[in-house]
Amino acid sequence: MELLPLLSWACIAFTIWMFSTGLTDLKKMRTTKSSDNIQFLPFLMTCLNNLGWLYYGILKKDGTVIFVNVIGACLQVLYISCYCLYSKEKRRVITQSSVAAAVLALGWLYFCMLLPPGDSRLDQLGLTCSVATVCMYASPLTDLVAIVRSGSLERLSFSLSVATFFTSTSWVLYGLQLHDYYIMVPNTPGIFTSLIRLFLFWRFSSGGEMSAAYKPLKI
Repeated sequence: MELLPLLSWACIAFTIWMFSTGLTDLKKMRTTKSSDNIQFLPFLMTCLNNLGWLYYGILKKDGTVIFVNVIGACLQVLYISCYCLYSKEKRRVITQSSVAAAVLALGWLYFCMLLPPGDSRLDQLGLTCSVATVCMYASPLTDLVAIVRSGSLERLSFSLSVATFFTSTSWVLYGLQLHDYYIMVPNTPGIFTSLIRLFLFWRFSSGGEMSAAYKPLKI
């Protein structure tokens, strides 16, 4: 258990670093007064994911999980608000946000009202959050296929790939120390997808130049 405090701080530092890479898009939107070429759905899905893990941390009384997901949710709300402000497709943004709010409300109703307190609620919530996290990490696989075919790194962010690798690794080790498979297992794919993306940078970057493009939630 001596490693636990160190791993806790590593999880906090690396996860906040990963979430803060979205500040690049925030700066771009404020500078150009436009949300063109920036994806909205990843911000929204990350926010839902943060709120799910936040509730899991509250039920388990895990301060590390609570803290990073409070920061993550606040950052995603900031990104979403800025996107809504500068988006030209406000109807689409409002529709997607409304669907997300409905999913969140139904989830809250199910976990808080229909399930009894105790291990059953914690286990089902952990499983749901785990599936969402695995989907989040698996989402860029189609982009990776396109990158291999085209040899272009425009869809990848080097800093995000590095941050995701260290974030996933720290959470896997943290979950291993706690014997919490809901934390450990869903973060394992993040390690492998990050290594694949770093390999692609090594394989396709020319003259050591890295793509500066950021795609939020492309983990």
